Amino acid sequence: MVSANDLETALDQVRAGAAGPVPGVFGPDSVTWRIDREAVIFLGAGRALLLQLGHPWVAAAIAEHSKTFADPIGRFHRTFDIVFAMVFGSLDRAMSSSRKLHRRHAMIVGAMPETVGPFAAGSRYCANDIPSLRWVHATLVETALMAHDLVLPPLSTEAREGYWTESRRFGALFGLTGDDLSADWAGFADYTARMVQSETLTVSPAAREIAAQIFGGARPWLRPPRWYRALTARMLPERLRPGFGFELDERDERAAENALKWIRRVYPKLPDRLRYVGPYQEAQARLRGNPQPDWMVRCLNRAWIGRPQMDVRGKE
Repeated sequence: MVSANDLETALDQVRAGAAGPVPGVFGPDSVTWRIDREAVIFLGAGRALLLQLGHPWVAAAIAEHSKTFADPIGRFHRTFDIVFAMVFGSLDRAMSSSRKLHRRHAMIVGAMPETVGPFAAGSRYCANDIPSLRWVHATLVETALMAHDLVLPPLSTEAREGYWTESRRFGALFGLTGDDLSADWAGFADYTARMVQSETLTVSPAAREIAAQIFGGARPWLRPPRWYRALTARMLPERLRPGFGFELDERDERAAENALKWIRRVYPKLPDRLRYVGPYQEAQARLRGNPQPDWMVRCLNRAWIGRPQMDVRGKE
């Protein structure tokens, strides 16, 4: 379990290795900024969520403590607000976001309503549990890179290693230490492969219901298009697809492939103002000495994080 003291110890280490008070934890020369600035990473949002739901503790926590059903857009905004603040915010803003996430997780505790995989009914879960945090962190890191490489030139071996080194710092913002995370990319890849094959990832009824609500059209105006659902299914480990009710037929495969062809052709040609997410553009403006994002960045921020500005003088 990550305690408040554990988190502060981890944050001291983050602060010591940060790019600086204004650029924040990573800064403009980092591989993390290069990956996470791309709007195309949204292609992996569904995959990351489903992989997280594949962990029965995470699914139970979301089902019992989240407003995902009542406010799916709000959950999207809250998630990206926290992640982008950690990645693109000033150092103070990243620290503040990390503490806010820990406090929120500290209130998410409960008991498994039924036995799922290796987790017995009545067993306790907590959102600040280290194995759960490690898995959530892994889904974000792996999926962002996977979505990037689907559309843009894949990272070199050296850049991929650098990305993982920086991702360990990102993990520290969750309170994870060096002992909790793999030392290199090969170790990380081995960890994710073992998790995918283990019974730890078991799709519970709660997970399937949440997935059906999001992807199955409980709110028709929010239902993802066919190509996005198909692409999400393709990106999932094959073992988990049936549990979530995904069946890929020829029409699905064709829809996903056609969408990818179009995105690969158009996306790299987009101007930076459309291609890069609002929080990244706000961070770049902050580095130029302009703390107030312009109208376009404010509009992009509303789409990604639900409000016009990520950094407000480093405070929440």
